[in-house]
Amino acid sequence: MHHHTTISFKPSSNGLFSLNPPPIFQNPSFVIRPLRNKLRYSILNCRGIEIPLPKLRPRLNSINNGSTKFTSIAAAVKDVDIATLGNLCVDIVLNVPQLPPKPLEQRKAYMEQLSKSPPDKRYWEAGGNCNVAIAAARLGLHCISIGHVGDEIYGRFLIDVLSDEGIGIVGMNEHSEALNLSSSDNETLLCWVLVDPSQRHGFCSRADFSADPAFSWMSRLSTEVKMAIRKSKILFCNGYDFDELSPSLLESALECAVESGTSIFFDPGPRGKSLIAGRREEQRTIGKLLRMSEVLLLTSEEAASLTDINDPILAGQELLNNGVCTKWVIVKMGPKGSILITKSSITCAPAFKVNIIDTVGCGDSFVAAIAFGFIHDLPLSYTLTLANAVGAATATGCGAGRNVASLGKVRELLKESNLNEDDKFWDEVLNDNVNSRDLTILSNMVVNGNSQVNRVSLQKVVSEVLPKLEFSPKMTGSFK
Repeated sequence: MHHHTTISFKPSSNGLFSLNPPPIFQNPSFVIRPLRNKLRYSILNCRGIEIPLPKLRPRLNSINNGSTKFTSIAAAVKDVDIATLGNLCVDIVLNVPQLPPKPLEQRKAYMEQLSKSPPDKRYWEAGGNCNVAIAAARLGLHCISIGHVGDEIYGRFLIDVLSDEGIGIVGMNEHSEALNLSSSDNETLLCWVLVDPSQRHGFCSRADFSADPAFSWMSRLSTEVKMAIRKSKILFCNGYDFDELSPSLLESALECAVESGTSIFFDPGPRGKSLIAGRREEQRTIGKLLRMSEVLLLTSEEAASLTDINDPILAGQELLNNGVCTKWVIVKMGPKGSILITKSSITCAPAFKVNIIDTVGCGDSFVAAIAFGFIHDLPLSYTLTLANAVGAATATGCGAGRNVASLGKVRELLKESNLNEDDKFWDEVLNDNVNSRDLTILSNMVVNGNSQVNRVSLQKVVSEVLPKLEFSPKMTGSFK
């Protein structure tokens, strides 16, 4: 997922699940490994059925199936911290004399010319949701990536990169679905990341030249995919998933997560606005994602585009109030920091001062740290501080994928504690919200007094977060 100012190349545009897992999932400690030539993919079509929201987590009676007893979906062992859904791609990062022309056919011809022969492997990088998974794994979270990877040089490259980071892939399609496909329809998705001499970025892929998702031929969730969702504490989705997967497929994954008690994180990204105004099935699916996600992550511009409210806090509260499962709405304020809004509180954290080299992957790295805080029950100000640090650490490198923040870089940045405080900016953002909510803000300097704002010392946060990061792979308890 990319967070540059970009040139768009995209034209406008129930039953019970099987409780019969394959043998590989019967071991609760099973770590999903890359499958390469054995990838299997699929989906359960939601057929427009509204996702039920029971007041309690769904509990199914235990079913005795032969000699093996399977307990309820909700009671499944969740030994995966975060699963990313779709948006697995290889970025090809190239310097070009100028960005592609605007006319669609000319842009398509430009991309086809680039695609004639594979560029040097030094220009390849894991992209899309790989950024989230890699950043999360480096924080010590157990991660898997659910998505489509073809059996060619790019797919093998992607699998090797994720495997080296300790991340497994669960394939999304059944072999039968791919039998009659052209080789191009079944290939790993490439994203051409083009950089002109002025450092402007343009992104394009074959998904940009079709009104249908790149993998629209996928029709149902496989047993492996459903079990992977059930075994995960968090399922992360973003707006770019709609470029690859059909709305009905996404709804099936959403339904599986809701029924199994898996928390959904959703980042609509720059696609959010076009999806809200898109085809009926796109509107329905993004509407469900916005309502059923426990955590929503948006930039201030994206929050405004979805709500028609320019105030980031009021926009976040609107999204929170319209949600059914929504617990947190997080608004990213770029180099100024971030805001976390709940039903009863507002938490603000200024960003860290860093020398920015490249912002690609910063938002994805930020997501990974929010997931860390959510899973381990960190105080909200601690969660935002860590997320800002991870995003900032990624910005000091060049590109995403394997270039996202390392744990060492995050720890170094936290120790430096160089906060980009801007009291005037935050006073303007908070304006009338001081009296309406429990309000907390991270600060270098905490002054005693009767302030209506609870100021949290950065030094205190850092002193308590650093030990948790040092032992994060073994961390299982809550953090109070």
